[in-house]
Amino acid sequence: MTQPLQPLLHDSVVVLTAPSQAWSTADGTVDGRGIHGFYHSDVRVLSDVVITADGQPLEHIGTASPDAATAVFTSLARRIDDATADPRVRVDHRREVRAGLLVETITVRNALSTAVSPRIVVDLRSDFTPMQLIKAGMTGSEHPVTTTAATDGVTFASGVVTATVTAEGAQVRAGDGTASLAWATEIPARSAVTIGWRLQVDDPSAVVAGAAPSPEWGAFRASTGDSRLASWLDRALADLQGLRMSTTDRPGDVFLAAGAPWFFTLFGRDSIWAARLLLPLGTEIAASTLRILAALQGTEVVDETAEQPGKIMHELRPSALTIPGEGVVLPPLYFGTVDATALWVNLLHDAWTWGMPAAEVEPLLPHLESALAWMRDYGDSDGDGFLEYVDTTGHGLANQGWKDSGDSIQWRDGTLADGPIALCEVQGYAYEAAVGGAELLAAFGRPGADEWREWAAALKERFAAAFWIDDPAGAYPAIALDAAKRRVDTVTSNIGHLLGTGILTAEQSELVARRLVSPELNSGFGLRTMSTDSAGFWPLSYHGGSVWAHDTAIVIAGLSREGFRAEAELLSDGLLAAAEGFGYRMPELHSGDSSAESVVPVPYPAACRPQAWSAAAAVAVLGARLGLHPDARTGTLAVSPAADTGTIEVAGLRFAGSPLSVSVGADGTVTRA
Repeated sequence: MTQPLQPLLHDSVVVLTAPSQAWSTADGTVDGRGIHGFYHSDVRVLSDVVITADGQPLEHIGTASPDAATAVFTSLARRIDDATADPRVRVDHRREVRAGLLVETITVRNALSTAVSPRIVVDLRSDFTPMQLIKAGMTGSEHPVTTTAATDGVTFASGVVTATVTAEGAQVRAGDGTASLAWATEIPARSAVTIGWRLQVDDPSAVVAGAAPSPEWGAFRASTGDSRLASWLDRALADLQGLRMSTTDRPGDVFLAAGAPWFFTLFGRDSIWAARLLLPLGTEIAASTLRILAALQGTEVVDETAEQPGKIMHELRPSALTIPGEGVVLPPLYFGTVDATALWVNLLHDAWTWGMPAAEVEPLLPHLESALAWMRDYGDSDGDGFLEYVDTTGHGLANQGWKDSGDSIQWRDGTLADGPIALCEVQGYAYEAAVGGAELLAAFGRPGADEWREWAAALKERFAAAFWIDDPAGAYPAIALDAAKRRVDTVTSNIGHLLGTGILTAEQSELVARRLVSPELNSGFGLRTMSTDSAGFWPLSYHGGSVWAHDTAIVIAGLSREGFRAEAELLSDGLLAAAEGFGYRMPELHSGDSSAESVVPVPYPAACRPQAWSAAAAVAVLGARLGLHPDARTGTLAVSPAADTGTIEVAGLRFAGSPLSVSVGADGTVTRA
């Protein structure tokens, strides 16, 4: 029997509006292979969508994607055409995905001097395979699939999920999980005819729903001397509009789905980081993300779900998530993350400095206090003063930082570290959370600020003593401490997340900044997750040598905050080169191959795209180039462009609830309106 394989994604076309998505070949065909299909709420509703004209396949010549929700596939119908060289019968197949809705229109254009009468047929198949099986390279519905024919369409159903196809003017034939939609068309000379069909899905078991696009994001405009940045921002914001979601319990609060196709739901860490990177565009998405996560904050100790009082959740699903072949079974609401709680506090603090209204901040302060208490009382499970994690269930996530694959924490010789694991960047997040949390408590007249400042100072001292490794190339922080409190010595991008948190001294920050832009970590297309001088390095390793846009963007922001503008610009230029290579839709990750050896970035073939924090990375690069430093308490937003930034004109930034335009001249002069 052939071993099932996770589908590759890099050469497929995706059209989406959360929580629905359609994946196809380059010509728009949905052929049931790999990832191809129309999905809603983590179920593949349609596995096949195939168009023929007079029984023959179309010949694809081009694809356009005006926005994340739409694609237009242009093909030729040469079997209908005449024998001359110029093609005169073309088919424009428009696919649009909205929440729970797939709309397809097919326009046949005839430039001949005579009429043509092609029979256009769309063949559909429904399989209702759960996304977790698709990811494992498998198929099969959880419940039997039924098919009910109607006059102008057909309804497929499986369990509580129903999908109704309507096709006006079509002859409809239904089979076992299949349907054939046929139109006998008559297209006059030099004319066109449009036909179409739609599919509407109803899933009462869904825990997430779509959310309306942001008018503020829609109003954002950027023109830059480096056209790559403007192009990336344009594509990124279009994709982010398609990733906006809410939960069914709180439809008024919007968050960003982590990414397509696997992570179309609420993830604590991912949604927090995406909202944090997007703060220059306003505090609305940050505020609603904070509220949703606060509503799901842990209140008791539940070993099976990893819930603890004050802890912020990891992911939300409609039912248990089983990953075949990996022994991983996650409950519908899972708390297996070590960093989301501190990051929640940091998002609240940063949103406040960007002008999140006091009336929205204040109701979240009890949740802030609970989150801080979790760091002290539960995050530090063995009392050594550091936050660490270990899976106690035997079927949860083995690693619970952002690098959560099974082999992500390893020694320089390639052997895996034993848990409990105390990650370096998590200590930085916790320090920043304690300091920022104390600032919030003091500003709102609540007790505890001094206690958390003292806690942070002690953590900083412990970190300096426990994590640093001497090295001929310069000392650097270990990626983690293992179960025996030994410094795990691999050089990784994790150390870059320490910048800007305050846990490093100026001298330590300089050592880290120098290391980050070394040829071992800087690929020229972004920051490698692992240094090339580590035995476990492989450019196509998920967390052991690849490049993640959000990871690099977080480091760029930290470098900028610490004053290392040249280093930030070097890494920014690498991301811009990568974005250009991917047509400005930045994937979840890409290969860590050097730009010196390849003029375009090598794809990681199973990378999600679009991915919320990869798209949000574009805004982080813009913020670093502009040198944005907000302080809503004093009503000031500092703008200090990096040297040689060039011209930038941006409209649609938001500070303290108001829109802001910024213009940077060729000489570095800043104008604000």
